[in-house]
Amino acid sequence: MRCPFCGFLESKVIDSRATEEGGSIRRRRECLHCGRRFTTYEVVEEMPLMVIKKDGRRELFDRSKLLNGLLRAFEKRPVPLSMIESLADKVEMELRNSMEREIQTRQIGETVMRYLKEIDQIAYVRFASVYRQFADVENFKLELEALINSQKK
Repeated sequence: MRCPFCGFLESKVIDSRATEEGGSIRRRRECLHCGRRFTTYEVVEEMPLMVIKKDGRRELFDRSKLLNGLLRAFEKRPVPLSMIESLADKVEMELRNSMEREIQTRQIGETVMRYLKEIDQIAYVRFASVYRQFADVENFKLELEALINSQKK
């Protein structure tokens, strides 16, 4: 690690600890040339996750788009924001753990709906109505019947 003060390439680690979020490690270092101390952070390098849209376009996965969709689905529902954020984290982690570098929007939607069905049925139906682009009341009715039938089992 290059010293930010003198540019020397060697340093020793004096202290290491995980950050509060657990996503990185904070290291205190001391330059072996000038003796000054500095802090570095070590993080896991994430592979970019590309989303393949319905029309074939590709774009980088954007967690904020996922979170915004969830917030709309849970609007005026008695579900705490922390649970919604946790759900977004679970979905993103599942997608990244699939080891696929490109993922269809269909797979993202199905993953979200699987979790929503367990948490809140109203949010599930709201999300499904946008995701599945219900064209008429009959499609909506079929989705509701499928939800009711899965509850009975």
